Amino acid sequence: MQRWKGRVALVTGASVGIGNATARALVQHGMKVVGCARDVDKIRETAAELQQTGAAGQLYPVQCDLTVEAEIRAMFDDIQSQHGGVDVCINNAGLAIKAPLLSGSFEDFRTMTDVNILAPTLCTQLAVQQMRKRGVDDGHIITLNSMSGHRLVGSNAFYSMTKFAITAMTEGLRRELREMKSHIRATCISPGLVETEFAIRLHKDDVQKAHAAYASIECLQAKDLADMILYVLGAPPHVEFNDIWVRPTEQVF
Repeated sequence: MQRWKGRVALVTGASVGIGNATARALVQHGMKVVGCARDVDKIRETAAELQQTGAAGQLYPVQCDLTVEAEIRAMFDDIQSQHGGVDVCINNAGLAIKAPLLSGSFEDFRTMTDVNILAPTLCTQLAVQQMRKRGVDDGHIITLNSMSGHRLVGSNAFYSMTKFAITAMTEGLRRELREMKSHIRATCISPGLVETEFAIRLHKDDVQKAHAAYASIECLQAKDLADMILYVLGAPPHVEFNDIWVRPTEQVF
């Protein structure tokens, strides 16, 4: 990770869970981290905590609604003007809504599409543009996918559709970068059950269901995913992890 010290990373969905753990880890390794979310209060708290503990890098909270194209573009403009541009883009933000194919609302389908597909696609495009404009040839795009991006489990098919799209996006990105003779790397990480606020938000009408799922096995923790991101970033430049599946040892499916 030494070569990333002082360089710039964007982490979406940095207020809680995997995004927050990742932002912390990158700052502790000396990176300048732009952490974005719709509600930045928790990111500000994290930034103050990291500063107080003498972390080697710095966390910059940015408010951004990833369903709004103009806000995403404005965020990248600000990153360019204030920090020079992105070297690492962590597309972490994502959500699931209970919306069956035959009865779900179009609004819910659109929200999942905006957050899970269009936002990471646009962030990726803008990040690569900033890298290439500055001659950065060792940048990295890491997108948090899901086991649901590889097989359908349960009845939330539309959510799985959005995650299958991330699988395709990452491989498409890798191929386009190779055609451009670029050494920018593309990775997606597909975790199984991670104990975060994800299931609690999904089952907000029955929070006990989420807690029961987390209690059923020893789940992955947000820090486990942050550690994996550090491992991916720390790999030698000639090594590219494209698609990592990671489950809790006790998880069956």
